[in-house]
Parts: sequence; C-alpha cells; structure tokens
Amino acid sequence: MPRPPGHGPGYEVKRQEIIDQAAALFAKQGYAATGIAEIGQVAGLAKGALYYYIGSKENLLVEIQDRVLRPLLTAARRIATLDEDPVLRLRLLSETLLDIILARLDHIWVYEHDYRHLRGANRARLLRQRREFERIVLDLLSAAMDSGAFRRLDPRLAMLQFLNLHNHTYQWARPDGPWDAAFLSREYCATLISGFCSPGYDVADLEQRVAAFRARVPA
Repeated sequence: MPRPPGHGPGYEVKRQEIIDQAAALFAKQGYAATGIAEIGQVAGLAKGALYYYIGSKENLLVEIQDRVLRPLLTAARRIATLDEDPVLRLRLLSETLLDIILARLDHIWVYEHDYRHLRGANRARLLRQRREFERIVLDLLSAAMDSGAFRRLDPRLAMLQFLNLHNHTYQWARPDGPWDAAFLSREYCATLISGFCSPGYDVADLEQRVAAFRARVPA
C-alpha cells in the first residue's frame, strides 16, 4: 500500500512496524483469530489511529504476502534469464527461496496458511504471482531435461517435489539455528538432483560451478 500524500518518513517507519507486529500475531494465532483491537494494542494505537496507518486488516495480509512474493519474484525473474545452465539456475533459485524463508519465518507462516482470507483482486493477484513462480521453477526443470542433465520426468511433479522440499522449511527452521540458507540449499539440491539427474551427471561438480559463478557475479 503506497504512502498517502503528505505523510513524512515517520509514518512509513510506524507502518512497517505495524506490519511486523501483525505478522507475528497472525503467525502465532492465525489471521481469523486476531482482532483489529489486538493489533492496535500491540502497536500501541487506538482503533482509529491504527486504520490511519493500515487502511484495513486485509491490507495487512496483502503487505505480508507482498513482502514474501515481491523479492522472490524479482530474484526469480533475474535468475531465470541468466546465461547459465538450468541446473545451476535451479541451485541459485533454491538458495534465494531459502534466504527469504529464513529471513521472514512469521511472514512465511502467514503466506502459507492465511492467503485464503484474501478476497477479490487481492487474492487473484496473489495466485497469479504464485503461478508465475511455479512456472519459473517448472521451466528450469524442463530445460534441465531438454539439456540432458535430468532424465525425463513429469515436469509438474518435479516442480512440486522442489517446492515441497523447500516450502516446509518454515515449520521447523529457526533464525539462530545451525543451518543457514546456503547449507540447506546445498543439501536439498544434492538430494533432488541426485534423484532427477541422468546417468553420468556430476552432482558434485555443481557446487564448484556455483562458487565460480559467484566469483564472476558478486551478489
């Protein structure tokens, strides 16, 4: 939701704080079970003042979903267009997805559980964005099959395996846990690619190519 005209930077800082607080509440007890008065209490605002910052409770859900999907799609589109082989791009996409999951665990919980409460255009936009990300994953998997790196699989089933392995990480991961996004991506992709690859494909070589890519293209 863009900042209304005439509001200074303090307005935006407070609005972002409210979104953070709402995400934590929704993740803990669910969107439907969290009242606007409770959000206002945590934010230290009366109901009228809270609406001044957020417009509506559903706007909070839109903002939380957008914090997940906007950076994810921006990165995924860039990775999809790289002049690199599709297996390497899948590995880069894997780590990007896990970076976002680990950085915003409460947002991911809301993203996975509460999107059904969105209505009309808000819900249609979310579903369109989700489908776009799924298509990027599916296209990379299909390209890996076309290149001969992966054996012939049902592309949609392969896409669901990729997403399910990554998307459930939020259920047990902790920001201060022993495994960061880079480690988890290496392990996840080693498992997936070992199952997907054609005979003779060098899975171990992938991490060397990832390191070489990052040396050429700093983040």
